[in-house]
Parts: sequence; C-alpha cells; structure tokens
Amino acid sequence: MSKVALVTGGMGGLGAAMCKALVKSSHKVATTYIGDDAPAHEWVAKMKGEGFDILAVKCDVTSYADAEKAVAEVVAKLGPVDVLVNNAGITRDGVFKKMTADQWLAVINTNLNSAFNMTKQVFDGMCERGFGRVVNISSINGQKGQFGQANYSAAKAGIHGLTMALAQEGAKKGVTVNTIAPGYIGTDMVMAIAEEVRNKIIAGIPVGRLGKPEEIAALVAYLASDVAGFMTGAELAINGGQHMM
Repeated sequence: MSKVALVTGGMGGLGAAMCKALVKSSHKVATTYIGDDAPAHEWVAKMKGEGFDILAVKCDVTSYADAEKAVAEVVAKLGPVDVLVNNAGITRDGVFKKMTADQWLAVINTNLNSAFNMTKQVFDGMCERGFGRVVNISSINGQKGQFGQANYSAAKAGIHGLTMALAQEGAKKGVTVNTIAPGYIGTDMVMAIAEEVRNKIIAGIPVGRLGKPEEIAALVAYLASDVAGFMTGAELAINGGQHMM
C-alpha cells in the first residue's frame, strides 16, 4: 500500500523535485501552496502531463489553523500522512542594523514556526501507527551563518534543534526525524543571481558547481523510505564541500 507524503512549498524548484522523487518511490504525494489558485492548478496540470499526479492543498503554513485544515484535507483525499517534508521557506535579507521586526518575523514564521504548525498535525498519528518520516529542510547558512541573513540563519538553525528533540521523542515509535542542509542549488532563484556573483559562489564550492535539485530530492526520498529507519536526529550537509563540520 502506498504511503502518503506531504511536502510544504512543493511548487518551487527544490520542492517540485522532491515531489517527483517521492512519486517515483511509490508515494501518494500532496503539496501546499499559497496565493492565487490559477498558477497552482496550472502547476498540477503540468506535473500530471509529466506523469506525476500530485494533490495541491492551499495553506498558509504560518497559520496553525490553516495547517490543521490542510492536513485534514490531505487525510480525507489520500489517507494519513506518513511522510512530512518541511520545505517551505522565504528570505527577507538585510544587515541586522537595518533589519525590521517585520523582516525578522516573516522569516521566522515561514521557515521555523511552520515546521511546528505542520508537524504538530501529523506526529502523534505517526507514533500511534508505528511509522513516520519527518524531513526538515535547513540550509548551509543555518550551519555556518551568513552576513545579512540573521533571520534566515536563525530559523534554519532552529529547524535542526526541532529535529534533534523530536527524533528522541519518536525513536522508539518508528518515527524518524532528520534535517537536510543544502548548499547552493541550481534553482531558478539561484540562477537569477547576477552571473558574476554566481561565479564567485561557485568558486567557493570545492566540487566546482552548483547542486542539482534532483540530488536533494534523492536524499529526501531515501530518508522517507523504509530502509532509513536507523537514521534519526541527523543533519545531512549536501553542499559540494563548501562547509564541512
């Protein structure tokens, strides 16, 4: 019987690759979206045309009530959630001297509080059923910090704190919780950076290139699988050697 996977923010470059990888590994997949319905419906149709049947559920992940409603919809249409990938994230960069409270809270709410909102809806059920996989998407900048990203770095570091605590609570109940910390990946967002700046970034990556969304997605699919049951509480860096711990 196919397991159900829910990916937050699955319509972005990384998220879409994750959704596809999970469909390929025989999961029934749902993703959240925010904003207008028309682009989301177009994305679903595009994915279906490529052979990926993905349920899209409207959800503001910063809202606990929205998270509750969205997960209820996924459960009603696909079944209980077995795999949760907390991938939704935004940036509101600025040096700390100039960072506003709104910039700080927007990133903390979307990148960190959302992980609580979503995980809270599914964790108990996973424990009761004796199987669950929670994958939290952090960042290289949550590990090493980044100039002009106090909000983002704090949120992404906090994600792994949540991972380590929940991993201990779920360990004896068949529920694993892990963090993936990607480096610079060749998504549309990164490719939109000025070429000169992008080349400087690549020069600092020992393997000499940006990562591919499919490489992150393959790691998500592994962590979601039955054979990943002995890995929990881990933070997996996938950054081309740019930051080694």
